Amino acid sequence: MTALPFLLKTLFAASILAFSTWLAGKRPDLAGLILSLPILSILAVATVYVEHKNLTIASDYAKSILLAFPMSALFFLPFFFAEKWHWNFWFTWGLGVALLVLGYYLHAFLYKLLA
Repeated sequence: MTALPFLLKTLFAASILAFSTWLAGKRPDLAGLILSLPILSILAVATVYVEHKNLTIASDYAKSILLAFPMSALFFLPFFFAEKWHWNFWFTWGLGVALLVLGYYLHAFLYKLLA
């Protein structure tokens, strides 16, 4: 892979992230929706196929992404309880990261089981 496609993909992904974080200050509901859309996943699956010309690799990649969606959502779970239970931001964030690590192991187990 040449450096230019890599840089273009990086700039595109960074632009979506930067726009979403800027928008969060004005419209957190819309910013969250934009960032939750599988825009990057859709492009990533297509890019994997274009780079490798192999449907099996692209399919396995897409299956892994599908299984990862609910696991990655575990990060956000503590934020639903943070204000009610008076947690500070870093505790909430850390708990989310810990749940994400747990989700990684669950994802790996499910991927081996189902794929």
